[in-house]
Amino acid sequence: MTAQFSERLHYNGEDLPMCTNPLSDYFGMGGVNPGFESNCTALWRGYVGSWEILDGRLYLIGISGTLEGGVEASLTTMFPDFPDRVFAHWYSGTIRIPQGKQLEYVHMGYGSTYECDVLLDLERGIVKTTRVRHNGKSESETAPEGYEVGAMTVFPRPFKGSGEVK
Repeated sequence: MTAQFSERLHYNGEDLPMCTNPLSDYFGMGGVNPGFESNCTALWRGYVGSWEILDGRLYLIGISGTLEGGVEASLTTMFPDFPDRVFAHWYSGTIRIPQGKQLEYVHMGYGSTYECDVLLDLERGIVKTTRVRHNGKSESETAPEGYEVGAMTVFPRPFKGSGEVK
């Protein structure tokens, strides 16, 4: 599996990459997956969720992706009664926020290592603890700063209204 595009998290006034997929838990618990289409190897799940921590609670505030059939996904696609935000009460686990320079690139999932990880431990959508894990200091002045995907393959899509792939 190729390294994956991160989810986005608004936290402490910053927009940050989040190497955790809380919607996977929602789908695993029986939440309806509207059928996301994957358009490249760096986005096997087919969507990027936008999240925020507000008053110590995790909220889903947006979804970007394409559904099977070419329809653009949105928050109301999945949660029609909650057009602005959805409290992620289904999520218990650790959110990983990589920071600093890249120490090692791993071409799989979220396996790359960065100088530091901010770890938010949540229970039923509520932040219980915040930890910082220091993974080392980059010796390279040219090491990439911040989370990124090194390479991917984009899948061709048919044009709407035709079966032709371009």
